[in-house]
Amino acid sequence: MEFIKLTGLFAITAIAEIVGCYLPWLVLRQGKSAWLFLPAMAALLIFAWLLTLHPTAAGRTYAAYGGMYIIVALIWLRVVEGVELTRLDLVGATVTLIGMAIIAFQPISRD
Repeated sequence: MEFIKLTGLFAITAIAEIVGCYLPWLVLRQGKSAWLFLPAMAALLIFAWLLTLHPTAAGRTYAAYGGMYIIVALIWLRVVEGVELTRLDLVGATVTLIGMAIIAFQPISRD
């Protein structure tokens, strides 16, 4: 159960960060309304808050979170942007998940 909770928390954190960065990208690269900066700021605030909910030291959380960010970014690329993933995208995602799991699911020490 802890695995599912931690993985879900990582995924939600990544979505908040991606939304917070994607909305300004739409404004700056595609000429969308500057009003998108407001929900972008809210998403980045939520992202920062979500990082504080992770159960281990900040540096370890950021390192493990990076793996989930890559996975969610690839899903975003496929679902939101409509870009086909390549075999190398999938291989890289697998390697990333293995690294994330090694970091995130080690026995928790009092660090």
